This record gives sequence, C-alpha cells and structure tokens, in this order.
Amino acid sequence: MNTADSSAFPPELLRDVARRRTFAIISHPDAGKTTLTEKLLLFGGAIQLAGTVKARKSSRHATSDWMEVEKERGISVTSSVMQFEYGGHTINLLDTPGHQDFSEDTYRVLTAVDAAVMVIDAAKGVEAQTIKLLEVCRLRNTPIITFINKLDREVKNPFDLLAEIEDVLKIECAPITWPLGSGKAFHGVWHLLHQHLLRFAAGEETRSQAEIIAGLDNAQLDALFPLEIGQLRDDVELLSGAANPFSLDDFLAGRQTPVFFGSGINNFGVQEILQALIDWAPPPQPRDAGARFVAPAEAPFTGFVFKIQANMDPRHRDRIAFFRICSGRYSSGMKVKHVRANREIKLANALTFMANERVHKEDGVAGDIIGIHNHGQFQIGDTLSEGEALGFRGIPYFSPELFRAARLRDPLKAKQLQKGLQELGEEGAIQVFTLDDGSFLLGAVGQLQFEVVAQRLKDEYKVDAIFENADIHTARWLTFPDEGSRKNFEREQFSRFARDVDGNPVYLASSRYNLDVTMEKWPQVQFHATREHGEKLA
Repeated sequence: MNTADSSAFPPELLRDVARRRTFAIISHPDAGKTTLTEKLLLFGGAIQLAGTVKARKSSRHATSDWMEVEKERGISVTSSVMQFEYGGHTINLLDTPGHQDFSEDTYRVLTAVDAAVMVIDAAKGVEAQTIKLLEVCRLRNTPIITFINKLDREVKNPFDLLAEIEDVLKIECAPITWPLGSGKAFHGVWHLLHQHLLRFAAGEETRSQAEIIAGLDNAQLDALFPLEIGQLRDDVELLSGAANPFSLDDFLAGRQTPVFFGSGINNFGVQEILQALIDWAPPPQPRDAGARFVAPAEAPFTGFVFKIQANMDPRHRDRIAFFRICSGRYSSGMKVKHVRANREIKLANALTFMANERVHKEDGVAGDIIGIHNHGQFQIGDTLSEGEALGFRGIPYFSPELFRAARLRDPLKAKQLQKGLQELGEEGAIQVFTLDDGSFLLGAVGQLQFEVVAQRLKDEYKVDAIFENADIHTARWLTFPDEGSRKNFEREQFSRFARDVDGNPVYLASSRYNLDVTMEKWPQVQFHATREHGEKLA
C-alpha cells in the first residue's frame, strides 16, 4: 500500500504532529489507575486539586468519572479523554474503564492511542484484567510503559514482579527505576539510566521537591539509609548483569516494556512516566485506511469515530462522537466527507476535553481527539475525509460473554425501549441483538454493563426494564456463500438466529457443543467471533 510523499508534508503540520503523544492507562481494578490519571493531570497543570474516589460517599471524584454509577461506586465505567500541555508537547490521555466488568469501550479506546501505560499493584502483581488488556494492545503492537504502583505499602519482591510480568504477559521487562525499600521503609527509587536516587518523602505534593542524590557509592546514602542501601547496591549490581537493557526499537515494536516503580497516591514516580512518554512514546503513526496507509502529517484531513457517548452533560440530551484525527488539520467549520453515508457534512462546534471542562476546539492535528455533536449520523468506525473513499481498519466487536433478555415492566414503553437500545447499541454501551419475534437480547463483556444500561434506560429514556438470564453461551457473526444458504440456515435455525444493531446475521449458541455441531453441519457458512465496526456481513 502507498503512503503520501513525505517531502510534500507541510512543515508546520510535521512540527505539530511530532509534538503529540496520545496514550491510555490500563490496569486491573484498584491498581491505582484513576489516581495516576489525576496525578498526571496535576503535573500537566490541567487540574489544581486531585480528588479521590476511595469512598462511596466521597464528595469529590476523578475528573474522568462523570456517570452517577461511577460516583456511587468510585469506579470508572466510561472512557473519556483529557488534553494538556507538558514539556513542550500536547498530551492526549484517554481514560479507560477500571472495573473488572469493563466493556468493549476499553477495546475501542485502545485502537485510538499510540501507546499505553500499564499500572500494576506491587502487592498483587499481574491480575486478570491486565492480561486481557495487554492482549488487546498486542493486536496492534502498542508500545507499553509499565508503572508498578503502591511501593509505600508492603509489596512483592521487585525481581519476582518482573519475572511475573514476563512469564504471564509475555513481554520483556527493562527496569528503568528500582525501589529502595518498600512499605514504611520505602525511601525512593534508583534511576538506572541516570545513576541517581530520587528520594521519597511521604506527603510531597510535587516531584520538584524530591531530593536527588547522585552516585551509588555516595556516603550520604549510607548515612540516610543504613539498613536498606546494601540491598539496593546488591540489586543494582545484579541488574547490571542480568536485566534487559532498554531498547527503544523493542519498546516501539511492543516487544519490551520499560518498568518504573513509584507511589501514585504520593505523586512519586509520576513525573518520570510523563517524561518517558515524551522521550520514548511514538508520535502519531501511519494508519491502515483500507485503500492505503494514511501518514499523519499529510495535508488532507482524515480520522475515525471510535466511541459514542450520550448525555455527557445531564442538562442536555447530547450525544458526542469521539473522533481520532489521523491526518491533516481540523479547523472549525470545515467541510468533510462522511464516507459511509457518502455525503458532505460541516464540522462546527467540535469539542476538546480539558480535564472536566469541555472546550470548543479551533485546531487539531493527528493524535488529537475531538468531540463532534452527533444527532444520529455517526456510528463507531465511521471515517471522515476530505473526499477520499477511505475506511480505517481495526475497530472490533468481540463476541459477548454474558447475555440477558430485556423485558419491560410497562408494555406501553416498547417504542422507548427500542429507541433506547438502538442508540445505546450504536454508542457501544452494550451489544443489542434482535430476534425474529422482535424481542431484544443484550450481550456484554461484564455484568456491570447491564447495570449501566438499566440505569441509563431509566434516566435518559424513562424506561424501566428487567434483564433476565438467557440460555446463550456465545454468539457468532455469520457470512454465507449465497442468498440460498442464508435463507436455508435462517429457516432451520430460526430460534437461534438474530440480527445485530447494524443488521448483520448472528447465530446464538446455547453451548460450546451446540456451536461445534452447528458449524460441522453447515461447513459452507463462516462463523466469526469478531467483526469490524461498520462491516456489513452477507
């Protein structure tokens, strides 16, 4: 595939793209993701006060948590984006759900970033959701920076943590900082590249107050930390011979992760993460747009919708399409082609998100995320361009793991239920399947998605629905060799046949055995565990 000639790239656009860093934070619940998000915003100057989400009744919540259920539980359910300036760069931080019942929102957000920060609880090590999220990152070889958090508590041996990351996540570790003590005896981290100690003092509000002590043989270290310094020297000597040296090429290829230790709640180690993002994380990269690869600094404007969120402002029933710019420059009021709809639209009043503030966006380049007011014209995966028929790849639907049948308490609300589920399905909050009898089946990755949908149906559509267990093990999207095969399959399997929100045919299997038998009986039919957003199946 061809890309645009780099010699023709506008110099100002090249400069602005090179300044962009767009990343997401991924973690298992309670590893400290939301705290790290706040502290990154704090150091970036985007907020002046870091709230907490520890208590259910806390009066303050993370700037990225806005839905009522998030405030009640102290968890991130939705994904939002925050932009701030740091070190001469424009940082786009995409927050992801941190609850174990995370939704496909997380998968989609990871298609819109150029790097990720993986947060690991130093006391618990690698946990289940971290494994899932890294698998999604691996689909695109996304570069990963690792932050091992909560060193101010009693933790696992740091060598054991590195071995666990390598064994379980199958990614090589290159330690950049190394802890001096842990728990109440945590005194800071030794920077293996800079050869100095960053001294930790509990309660510091900014990293600029941290003391730097150069040289591992410095007598000051013996005077300050007589009980711990011997272990640190032994560790550093062992690391010099046994640890993987940091390789920028391996990091950018997704094969190696630089590892930092710290304590997010105490602001310790946060600035090193920001610096690593600036120094090592890639700026926006070329992207597969079907017909060709699109280079980020080429002049024509392109990008794709990766998320749709309704009612971000409870005072207005608004829907926002989150749009990743892939090339060119956004300007307010510009006209672009909506490729799927094959029509021209005007991009007016687009938004960007500065922490918890929504700001009208006047300018944007590749890597930036803009919010476009959506009145039903956008779907996840939609491409906008300046006339070229492109379609960005790699925004997947995954087969749900849980299924529920939707039943109304008030049968007179059927139209409202249909509208609500259609919009929530298009938004990606839940997968919605319509059966032959007109009833709805909901599919989700985690139980919490059903709770979120139930709340939003009640609050936004005035629909009180009950979600009942369904006799479904898994779903598979179908493609047929011809129309006759489709009709025969639908007639014979009518009780297990459904359509998704885009009208694609789906088989609902009652068990793994049922799926295997059906696939064996219909060898000419293809059964798919995933499909691309916007993809129309025969």
